[in-house]
Amino acid sequence: MPPLQVIDHARSVIEIETAAISALSDRLDYRFEKACQMILECPGRVVVIGMGKSGHIGGKIAATLASTGTPSFFVHPGEASHGDLGMITPKDLVIMISNSGETVEIVSILPIVKRLGVQTIALTGKMNSTLASLCDASLDVSVDKEACPHNLAPTASTTATLVMGDALAVVVQRQRGFSAQDFARTHPGGALGRRLLLYASDIMHSGDELPLVGQNATMHELLLEMTSKSLGMAGVVDDDGRLLGMFTDGDLRRTLNDRIDIYKSGVVDLMCREPLTIRDDMLAEEIVKLMREHAQYGLHALNSVFVVNEDGLVIGALNTYDLLRVGVI
Repeated sequence: MPPLQVIDHARSVIEIETAAISALSDRLDYRFEKACQMILECPGRVVVIGMGKSGHIGGKIAATLASTGTPSFFVHPGEASHGDLGMITPKDLVIMISNSGETVEIVSILPIVKRLGVQTIALTGKMNSTLASLCDASLDVSVDKEACPHNLAPTASTTATLVMGDALAVVVQRQRGFSAQDFARTHPGGALGRRLLLYASDIMHSGDELPLVGQNATMHELLLEMTSKSLGMAGVVDDDGRLLGMFTDGDLRRTLNDRIDIYKSGVVDLMCREPLTIRDDMLAEEIVKLMREHAQYGLHALNSVFVVNEDGLVIGALNTYDLLRVGVI
């Protein structure tokens, strides 16, 4: 096949599937609203069932529901008829996926599911099918044609079903008021979860690891402290431990560039007198945002920051390497 023809065929697949997705918008009506309300009011879990390619799509839909605030899992219809139906309780809701609406493995267990008193939602390409007629709510995911040149392999139909499942999950997520923090709690292993679950107190250095000198210290002493603690900065504190200012490796470069004799200057002469500080209950997400905004507004890059309490006492310090270490950036 010539290269140009390969590209043309690929574009045809994308165009067919794009058209299938676009057609879904015109079909959204009271049945979709009912399905969302059923999911929202379900006192148990949402069980997704599908066979073959529909089963793979069902697994993704169940995973999306579960990660956006709706407890959900997938059950294979073949296994369901051999014992796994016991995983479904009367408080649950079942979403059944079948393009034809006549998939034997699904239609055969539907009466048993109904006898449990479980509400059911159908995602099907045939609204006059057995599945559509027996379910409490039926959503039309039909397509004009598959992207397969023989119009056989599930392609456009599975894409349309997946998108409809995403629409259900996201709408219900909004109805629940499921926040970014809620999302983080279900994704503690991801970067987003870590940014929204970790606080400055979880990341910061404290105690003897803090690079601090008194206001009467020499620049030589400050530089030794900054080097030994390896945070790229040193803080200047009063006798009570309140932060008076800070000096960073960036300040050192700027000072040397201005040909200032650092050994004839006191720390109070060269330090930044109004350093940006944070509290120990600041989320890692907010710290990352603060550092990015600082650079965005044309200020000197903010790579290190001190953590102070309500009395201005230094209780911690962290830098971008600490944020990298815990995987939040």
